[in-house]
Amino acid sequence: MQLQPLRRLLRRPPPGSGNFSRDLDRYVSGNRLTLPLSGGELYREMLKAIAAAQETVHLETYILRSDATGRRFAAALGAKARSGVRVRIIFDSIGSLDINPVFLNRLRNAGVQFLEYHPVAPWRSRWAWTRRDHRKILIIDGKIAFTGGANICDDHAPLPEGGSNWHDVHVRLEGPAAYELDRLFRAVWHKETGRWFGLEHHTRPPQGTSRVWAAANQEFIYRYRIRSTYLSALRAAQREVIIANAYFVPDIRTSRALAAAAHRGVCVRILVQGRCDILSVWYAGRYQYEYLLRQGVRIFEWQGPVLHAKTAVVDKTWSTAGSYNMDHLSLFNNLEVNLHILDPDFSSRLAGVLEDDIAQSREFNLGQWRKRPYQDKILERFFYLFKYFF
Repeated sequence: MQLQPLRRLLRRPPPGSGNFSRDLDRYVSGNRLTLPLSGGELYREMLKAIAAAQETVHLETYILRSDATGRRFAAALGAKARSGVRVRIIFDSIGSLDINPVFLNRLRNAGVQFLEYHPVAPWRSRWAWTRRDHRKILIIDGKIAFTGGANICDDHAPLPEGGSNWHDVHVRLEGPAAYELDRLFRAVWHKETGRWFGLEHHTRPPQGTSRVWAAANQEFIYRYRIRSTYLSALRAAQREVIIANAYFVPDIRTSRALAAAAHRGVCVRILVQGRCDILSVWYAGRYQYEYLLRQGVRIFEWQGPVLHAKTAVVDKTWSTAGSYNMDHLSLFNNLEVNLHILDPDFSSRLAGVLEDDIAQSREFNLGQWRKRPYQDKILERFFYLFKYFF
């Protein structure tokens, strides 16, 4: 077992090889992937899947709010629980801090089971306030799943429905990889409660042709699993890298990998937030822009509503989407999950979405960037000093 990391290192392909098969044994084949592009479309698809559930509904989310969107989901989840479907929810205590207790009581009375991840309780010996569950997963019957960057709240809902229309990427998955996401849900439930439950559904027939790896960093020894796969894909890149990441504060290894790809002639484009909901993270991330621009990396600032996506495409062959931000909280503290996808067709479609977003964004020019206000430079440097808290 100890030789496994060394073996993986020895078989690492050279830079620019175009070889994305380093972890091929972890990918599960036979999946179908679709992209609900807007919050309204995504939520309609999720609610439709919940209504069709026959055995289990498992929802794991960082933010669960008792707003209009939360109430729509509560009605659907409560109805399924009353019909005999086993409905379980994991929500993060900090992310869902403002949830109404009456909202939870109604769900509990309908038969929904809850796990509040790491409650705000400093008197507990295992409070672990820095360790948060940042995942966004919905699994239906272990066969259909949704994951990406959208929480269950009005932030992602469209404007006509009273939401803020945040811009995100969420993936609908059918096939064996949905079972892998369900397994991750059950692992968190078991670790926090000591209770294990099996799945009633054992057959997972193929639904498509995509190879998918549900990569998670749930244990300490797998802390860097998602970042490691990112680095491997950047190393293999031959033509282009497109990244859209809401809270872009990359660690030094990731920054160097992006720079190395640009030096090889790879077109590296990064889409970052223009309108930010967390200013400290926004300033901390901007501190690194000058270094990346000097290396030939192109940076674009999104001009629409808040960008909340966490996704990337390399050479229109390998792609990833999930909850993982390129920041230190996702790297060191949070529970995260990303779908790593080996499928040229899906990756090309996702690249098209990101290219449309880039076309609506503003590109930074190195000369102009250096002329930004001096007070901005001070704030960027100041907040970057605290990057390990973001």
